[in-house]
Amino acid sequence: MFAYLVKRAIQAVAVMFAISLIAFAIQGNLGDPLRELVGQSVSEEVRQQLRDELGLNDPFLTQYLRFVGNALQGDLGTSYFFKEPALEVILKKLPATLELVLGATVIIIGFSVPLGVYTAIRPDAVLSRVIMALSILGISVPVFLTAIMMIFVFSVEWGWLPSFGRGDVVHVWGYWETNFLSLDGWEHILLPSVALASIMLPLFVRLIRAEMMEVLQSEYVRYAKAKGIAPWRIYFIHALKNTLLPVITVGGVQIGTMVAYTILTETVFQWPGMGFMFLEAVNRVDTPLIVAYLIVVGFIFVVTNTIVDLIYGLVNPTVNIARMGA
Repeated sequence: MFAYLVKRAIQAVAVMFAISLIAFAIQGNLGDPLRELVGQSVSEEVRQQLRDELGLNDPFLTQYLRFVGNALQGDLGTSYFFKEPALEVILKKLPATLELVLGATVIIIGFSVPLGVYTAIRPDAVLSRVIMALSILGISVPVFLTAIMMIFVFSVEWGWLPSFGRGDVVHVWGYWETNFLSLDGWEHILLPSVALASIMLPLFVRLIRAEMMEVLQSEYVRYAKAKGIAPWRIYFIHALKNTLLPVITVGGVQIGTMVAYTILTETVFQWPGMGFMFLEAVNRVDTPLIVAYLIVVGFIFVVTNTIVDLIYGLVNPTVNIARMGA
């Protein structure tokens, strides 16, 4: 276990180094940050002076090494727009994004497991055919269109739920403000969570169904049926456990991917999270904030993948976790 963790730590450092290099390299193609800092009325002489003060005229390698040195100390730069450390700005927006992903994850797990199991047990039932047809439709419809349709139906036409913002949030600790401790917060997070879940839910239903149908054809399931074990025990204890092994692997990566998918969802619902902040940073050419966002998201991916591997080893004791990274 320890050797595996050390190896994953080394891999994580290498991946983060590559992400930081790519993120830092593309910032020069995003536009001139001085345009947002000083506007158009400032003379070229003053612009050049500011570029020197900000280190924008230094060679790329010099800028990158300076950035890495500061990043190792927890300094990812200062946002041009907010006039605050970029990492601090992101940490203020991070709770909103994580709560949105958490809400979507609960919806995905809560619906995909029973629907996937049911469609595998009764593949020819009318309800199963309807579920599979809807899953194809769900995979085909982009998230921003789903979000707009939900706003039109539930907010504009029926007036049941709010269409933008976080509503009343409760301060928990530090930068953390939660939607889950107020009724208004629950009402505001429901539509964005469902919209975000619509990306992955059909995929998980089809994945669980496919894996479950394969497991149900295995010898040990047939032996369990021959012994007269109750069907619910066979389905939900024996078969489902083995079905979840590949689902955990794929699902962990996909749930980590939702952090990036929140960009569209947060934009449609004006959700004040990291994704919405990132688009605003691109429009403002706030390069320190853009680079910091890419690095933080990359770090979340690395941590998520490591946790998924550890969970896989715990769920399946036959897997030697020390060999998984070999």
